[in-house]
Amino acid sequence: MKRAALSLLVLAALCGRTVRAAGLELPAGGGFFVAPVTSLSAMRFQSTVHQQYDFSCGSAAVATLLSYHYGFAVDEQQVFAAMFAHGDQAKIRREGFSLLDMKRYLAQHGFTADGYELPLAKLVQARYPAIVLVSDHGYQHFVVVKGVADGRVLLGDPAVGTRAMSEAAFEAIWRNRLLFVIHGWRGTARFNAAADWRAAPRAPLADAFDSRGLADVTLPKNGAGNF
Repeated sequence: MKRAALSLLVLAALCGRTVRAAGLELPAGGGFFVAPVTSLSAMRFQSTVHQQYDFSCGSAAVATLLSYHYGFAVDEQQVFAAMFAHGDQAKIRREGFSLLDMKRYLAQHGFTADGYELPLAKLVQARYPAIVLVSDHGYQHFVVVKGVADGRVLLGDPAVGTRAMSEAAFEAIWRNRLLFVIHGWRGTARFNAAADWRAAPRAPLADAFDSRGLADVTLPKNGAGNF
């Protein structure tokens, strides 16, 4: 029975989608309950909007910021259409959206936003999410800083979903040091939410097998591993 339940959980994870809870009846009156399962790949886009085009990370970042941090539900297509209609369309096709495009869009919806050249620590003190431009492997890309804790930075990445990296790694790809934030907001912005961090669990490095013991994991003469 346990083996059957485990098989269902593995299948749910491989399918990349949420599976509803179900009660299964077994012969002789037995049964068990399967809890709902969400794969890690699906979790990554639960609070990060997935960009639809190669050059639309800017509109997806704005949709992420508003929908999941300020309670203003909007999808990427709406943001994209509005910013494209009022922006330099030739430049947008060539380079993507700019922070100025985002600032103008947000102003149209009652949000005041600006870019500040400040260290990441200031963002933590203010508890504001921010849109930042990163350069990863030469690729310029807008992401949302969703939280900072325990030496890690949580990013809402429109290309791959919510992910985390060390502060040192983040500093290395955050070239211009600009934090684009909404300010003057009377409510409380969502920042460092536990639910967001669950999409980027820390690797269990503390449980790694001791390197001295790895020497004992070999293939015997019959070709079968000793594990």
